[in-house]
Amino acid sequence: MKKPLWIITAALFSLPVIAHASCDSVKADIEQKIIHNGVPASGFTLTIVPNDEVDSAGGQVVGHCENDSQKIVYKRITSETQTLPSDAGTSEDSPSP
Repeated sequence: MKKPLWIITAALFSLPVIAHASCDSVKADIEQKIIHNGVPASGFTLTIVPNDEVDSAGGQVVGHCENDSQKIVYKRITSETQTLPSDAGTSEDSPSP
């Protein structure tokens, strides 16, 4: 009788830990779903940000983690949004002939 009671008690205490998935595992699950929908892995980024930085992240919230204290933000990468290294310069930097 004591053994089943101990197992039930241990299971009840471990439920809150299991319910709060880590941000990395949630991010990996979302990433796989996006890739399975046909978006190449190089075509987007997922960023984990605190709730108060969501507006400055500049993307779409696609998930949350750590008891809803962090958000996962999706940004699609297009040819216009790809960032260049800071020392890359522009065509305007080159001297005119």
